[in-house]
Amino acid sequence: MLEPGRMPAGALMRLPKPLASVEAARQARRVKLNGDLGVIVLMHPVQWPLAAALLARNPSAQLWYGIWDRYDCAPDADERTRARVGAMHSAASARADWRFAVSGALADLEREAGRDCDVLPPPHDAFPAPDPAQAIVAASMGHLGRRTDWALLNRLVTDLPELTLLLIGEVHADETPDDKDLKAVLAAPNAVCLGSLPDEAAARVISLADVCLLPFREDEFNDTGLPQRILKAAKVGRRTLVPPLKGPLTQSEAVTVCSTPAEWTAALRSAGQANHTGDPDLRAWALTQNEATLLAPFRERLRGVGI
Repeated sequence: MLEPGRMPAGALMRLPKPLASVEAARQARRVKLNGDLGVIVLMHPVQWPLAAALLARNPSAQLWYGIWDRYDCAPDADERTRARVGAMHSAASARADWRFAVSGALADLEREAGRDCDVLPPPHDAFPAPDPAQAIVAASMGHLGRRTDWALLNRLVTDLPELTLLLIGEVHADETPDDKDLKAVLAAPNAVCLGSLPDEAAARVISLADVCLLPFREDEFNDTGLPQRILKAAKVGRRTLVPPLKGPLTQSEAVTVCSTPAEWTAALRSAGQANHTGDPDLRAWALTQNEATLLAPFRERLRGVGI
């Protein structure tokens, strides 16, 4: 797989062709190999000068060319650069022993030019795939600082990996600078900090949640007030889970009291049962589009050349 040399491929491309060839030859001489060079994998046409120089030094090597875009139409390049890149693409593709494109449309363009091309979409095995059938989405809107029970939130995002916690509001970490639970929540992949949002946007985010949370500490200051977020959440049909505080009971129609960690967990899971699960057939298909499936032709080619 070709990687940038001391002079990046883009800079090499901008040199006059004779100078580019000289510099590419220098780079090719600096490449250290463990044995014979079997395959050169080219992933962008600007790498063609170096690939050509390596092929000149290793004529038995194969060139595999991966095509990711319509390079001659790149919107971030001027006409001269597009023409230069297009010429490199044509030269690389014509020389390649194997061509593979990420889309059927790109492969069709190669076939129209008289060149065989396989379709090889890239896998995304590292991208998370939480099960939407088990997903729970909870939103918390308001001040996130000294009044917040960060230990509770940390426990919830840890004990419920299927939970996505949407935090609407500014996080005032300076109010509790040594709070390890706060730091853990902010680092958790299933806690998403959205910052302060306008009311219209906040209402729409809350409408995406299964339930809302009031993650207040249990103390005398928090015990008697009525958080305005309870009614706001109710206006979009979302109940609010609250700790055993007296003030929120003013709007008892809109709250569910959770006194223990087990009650918080049970209430969240109950709310998540009505969550839309998405298209299960589409999800099943996407989960099969993994590295083993999508890169099978690539591995087969490697085995074919003894690598």
